Amino acid sequence: MKNIPFFALLFLLVNQLAAQKDYNLGFEQSDPTTSLPFNWQYGTGGTSKNGYSFTRDSINAFEGKGCARLAFVPESGTFGAFSMVVPVDFKGEMITLKGYIKTENIIQDGWAGIWLRQDGESGVVGFDNMQERGLKGNNGWQQFETRVLLNKDAQNIVFGGLLVGSGIAWFDNIELLIDGKAFWKAPKQIITQKPAELDTMFRSGSRVQLGQLTPERINDLVILGKVWGFLKYHHPKVASGDIHWDYELFRFLQRYPEGLKARQRDDLLAEWIISLGTLPKCRSCAKKITDDIRLTADLAWLDDSNLSPALRKQLKIVYENRNQSDHFYIDHEKNIGNPKFRHESAYSQFKYPDEGYRLLCVYRFWNIIQYFFPYRDVIGEDWTGVMQEFIPKMIQCKDALSYKLCTRELIGRIHDTHANLWMQDEELVRYFGEKRPALQIKFIENQAVVTGYYHPDYGAQTGLLPGDVITAIEGVPVVDLLKQKLPLYPASNLPTKLRDIARDLLRTNANSLHLKVRRGQTEKDMEVACFDAVKEKFNLDIDRAYNQPDSCYRLLTPEIGYMHLGTLKQEHLAPMMAQFKDTKGIILDIRNYPSDFTVFSLTEYLKNESTKFVYFTAGSVSNPGTFTQTDALYCGETNRNSYKGKIVILVNELTQSSAEYHSMAFRSVPGAIVVGSTTAGADGNVSRFSLPGGLNSMISGIGVFYPDGTPTQRVGIVPDYPVSPTIEGVKMGRDEVLDFAREWIMKQ
Repeated sequence: MKNIPFFALLFLLVNQLAAQKDYNLGFEQSDPTTSLPFNWQYGTGGTSKNGYSFTRDSINAFEGKGCARLAFVPESGTFGAFSMVVPVDFKGEMITLKGYIKTENIIQDGWAGIWLRQDGESGVVGFDNMQERGLKGNNGWQQFETRVLLNKDAQNIVFGGLLVGSGIAWFDNIELLIDGKAFWKAPKQIITQKPAELDTMFRSGSRVQLGQLTPERINDLVILGKVWGFLKYHHPKVASGDIHWDYELFRFLQRYPEGLKARQRDDLLAEWIISLGTLPKCRSCAKKITDDIRLTADLAWLDDSNLSPALRKQLKIVYENRNQSDHFYIDHEKNIGNPKFRHESAYSQFKYPDEGYRLLCVYRFWNIIQYFFPYRDVIGEDWTGVMQEFIPKMIQCKDALSYKLCTRELIGRIHDTHANLWMQDEELVRYFGEKRPALQIKFIENQAVVTGYYHPDYGAQTGLLPGDVITAIEGVPVVDLLKQKLPLYPASNLPTKLRDIARDLLRTNANSLHLKVRRGQTEKDMEVACFDAVKEKFNLDIDRAYNQPDSCYRLLTPEIGYMHLGTLKQEHLAPMMAQFKDTKGIILDIRNYPSDFTVFSLTEYLKNESTKFVYFTAGSVSNPGTFTQTDALYCGETNRNSYKGKIVILVNELTQSSAEYHSMAFRSVPGAIVVGSTTAGADGNVSRFSLPGGLNSMISGIGVFYPDGTPTQRVGIVPDYPVSPTIEGVKMGRDEVLDFAREWIMKQ
């Protein structure tokens, strides 16, 4: 081994220590201007700042001279966080975040943890905040660790400490490791950018003026939207990343004026396609697809006789020689198959995007659905008509708020409960209302009924009781309010829309609301106080489950077992099934969201053999718009000692996504029945994407079907015995669905 002089070794050591010190992961340094920990910022790397106290503590350090301290401040919000942002200029497979945490007086639902977020161009691509394993109560220094795979689309890693609820948390010696090495020691990656990533022409605006939106102009824009989206997902030149396809739209719009004749329009579009270059012959494109096809691509418009022969010819050439390689804008998640949208910039610099970017919002969303939504066939809308309707609506938006509301309405037209605008937006919060009374509302028997209190004291002070019906709010009949609100609440079916509207029905920015209330045969006017639900610690979680029992499982009677999937964990299964072994029946309450994935582990106890319960469909990068079905999936196993009693599954509008998937598996138990009402009708892993103006959305990304081909999207889990709550039952404090299940078991 070559000898290295002592001064050289010292130089290397000093530089390594200096690198570590510069990042200040041990909180040894203070910023001289703020006295806060140097190189750390309060917040989550975005705009959310909730007023918690963030300081450097020189007394309570785990090691060295300092640590970070987060402390709850009354009326400051629900959580506080601090963070550091690191660019992903390294390569590796596994991210490990470590850190020491000490806590004091963290009570109730509060917790402290270290957190990590991976940000890509299109938004968040990975996240972990220790929510399920956060530190509570009073604790001395303990080291925690979280591990996640490095997402190949991550551009920045944001990490730090988090405190939810009241109390104090201290943090020290945080480490960010890549494959076991400090991130600054991880192998550097050579970042090669595609030409599309280097194009900055329209970063400050689209420069698009669409002119007068006559029916003819709108029709031209609809055809352009279809051609633009078709080329985006089919043309090899676009797929390669050689062209910034959003910006190419803006360039083309500058030579696509209003007042075009149909022939002029089609000539421009055909010339545009030709300008992208000659396509190499695709031999595999002509091969007949042999996989089981559940849904074929909707490309009949390529042969529309209203398009010129020249344009139809160019579109056909692209389809017959479509991209068969990796795609710059689309991929599919490994082992799952849901679409992974890439390089879809959110253009967050625009709070109110201009005309070109608002048109891009319509085009991007419409084509994502056209080619990668597995339930395109059950939307129940004329999808071309939707684009035709929303182009003028979107262009006529006068401000940022109207743009967001219009986008939310557009998203709602695919009727998918997974799809919405999913981000914290102060403007939307103000629009729907920052305050509310402490009254929980649900639509029962098609009426707005008080079903509980978010806060026991404030709720009782309203004078309203469970079972009271609210007929008008601020003088407006509830039935009229529903007509106004329904378009703004995306969901797969009406019961789920009503579920979400009920949660917001009494939101306001005022300090009180005037209600018209019916109790029995008497109707009266009432004034109720309104509060900031966060500051007053309203228990809004009661909206997430029909009931919240003290135990995740228990014996209702010596003959009937009950389990609550919203709190049930894997470790509970063995002792629970031992306790339920000799019961006459078990009630599985899935009127909630499962806290753990028990599809396969629980059915091993409930079934005596393995049987099919589901199959999936997934899209295609090489033939966009086509969805093929997978082999059926099995649950259960050969088990002579399987449970012999009856199984009753309880569902309602809160049963969504994973809850619906669990219900499908449990329904495959021989003799099992489903009791309740319509579920949310949104199953399958989600796929996220961004829209212009910093908006984030997602869709159900894979199709989920029963083995016989019966769908779940929109229809949900259809009960064998439909049972819904009644107003009288609410007044009496009865759970009528649970009561039916108990009676059914005892009659068998």
